[in-house]
Amino acid sequence: MRLPLSRLVPLLAGWMLSLPGGAAAPGAERPLPPAVATALAQAKVPRDAVAFLVQPLDGAAPRLAHRVDAPMNPASVMKMVTTLAALDQLGPAFTWKTRFYADGAVADGVLHGNLYIEGGGDPKLVLERVDSAFRALQAAGVRQVRGDMVLDNGIFEVPAHDPAAFDNEPLRPYNVAPDGLLVNFKALILRFTPQADGTALVTSEPPLTGVAVPDAVPLARGQACGDWRSALQADFSDPNAVHLQGSFPARCGERDWAVAYVEPSSYAQRALLALFRAAGGQLDGGARQGRRPASARLLLEAPSLPLAEVIADVNKRSNNVMAQQLLLTLAAQRRLPARMEDGREAIAAWWLRFVGSATPGPVLENGAGLSRDERISASALARMLARASRHAEATTYLQSLSLAGVDGTTERMRERGLTNVVGNAWLKTGSLRDVASVAGYVRGRSGQRYVVVAMVNHASAPAARPALDALLEWAADDDR
Repeated sequence: MRLPLSRLVPLLAGWMLSLPGGAAAPGAERPLPPAVATALAQAKVPRDAVAFLVQPLDGAAPRLAHRVDAPMNPASVMKMVTTLAALDQLGPAFTWKTRFYADGAVADGVLHGNLYIEGGGDPKLVLERVDSAFRALQAAGVRQVRGDMVLDNGIFEVPAHDPAAFDNEPLRPYNVAPDGLLVNFKALILRFTPQADGTALVTSEPPLTGVAVPDAVPLARGQACGDWRSALQADFSDPNAVHLQGSFPARCGERDWAVAYVEPSSYAQRALLALFRAAGGQLDGGARQGRRPASARLLLEAPSLPLAEVIADVNKRSNNVMAQQLLLTLAAQRRLPARMEDGREAIAAWWLRFVGSATPGPVLENGAGLSRDERISASALARMLARASRHAEATTYLQSLSLAGVDGTTERMRERGLTNVVGNAWLKTGSLRDVASVAGYVRGRSGQRYVVVAMVNHASAPAARPALDALLEWAADDDR
């Protein structure tokens, strides 16, 4: 179910018009709601491993305040800080620019020289938009390049990155490092489609120059779908080929598998060269990394999606690398090349202005929550969210969050049996092996509006998700 804009926009506008002057300071702690306490006990999570805050937006005393000043790892809930800072400082219409330059003359559709592609840090330079840019380049008169394609990602300075360092899952797309010229999240997507001849057709996107992918794999009939990825016996360690030694269970139907390409440093070169040719372009040379010379002439500027759409992807889908691109973009407003430490400084300065020096700011690593070290207290996050609710772009920020039971990471709340919050809560969730979290805005059955923050830091945190669900339901069920 998706709420039509005719209903959603007045609802959001009403939310903004009724906002208070600020969140009240947390009062004395109250007992946890019984359903929450029971769920924590069943998960074997002690109360000193959680922080809960349910704060009315009208400035009244909190309905619930438990360990609200304890620094907690918020996991992906930290994206709420990064996206709000970007929205406040850059504005909803901000766009990133990918620029195309030439160092030679263009005549009769031929560039006599090199084509330079200079990344601007676009967080969502996906295949369709790359194809559109290449076709626009051809329309501008460049159909053949008698030189090289030179890729310049120098706007960001990103240190060497080990994709296995965080959780020993180097092929997971969420472990991809940010990049000044981030193409398609550096991901390779394999699609398996069962055929009548006893095989599963294998297709892949994007095309990657020099990377061989099998056309088909055998079907395993009668085998349960289960862990179909393991059944394929895939080997992605070779940068030049994907190896599939197993079979695909026919019962799975069509499935997609997104993996992080094993050699990320060459991904943009391989993808952009293949996509340029697929769009009808001709390149006499090859693709390589390099810097755009100052004397090169601008041919085309390809803008990104507006920031308002980007932060919706970050928050609703919890995209880690896009969040890191945002942090580096904030850094780029201070100095170039942009570095993570500059982004952390940018958000620290923003926090002082937006929330105030009386509230300790977050401890950031990458701004995405993909970290063992990031910290924020429930009270600090709640104060930020209360101030965000009075922002000129409060509606934009609210719409970037997952609408409970409808879209994003909370879409399955309805399936989990939640009723009060479905369609009545705008949330961001977070999960790590030892973290479960949720934060956002809840509209109670009484019409009261709340900021809700809940964070669990414990080895059994994943098992405590029902306690967070129970807290949200309790917050919304406020008319008893």
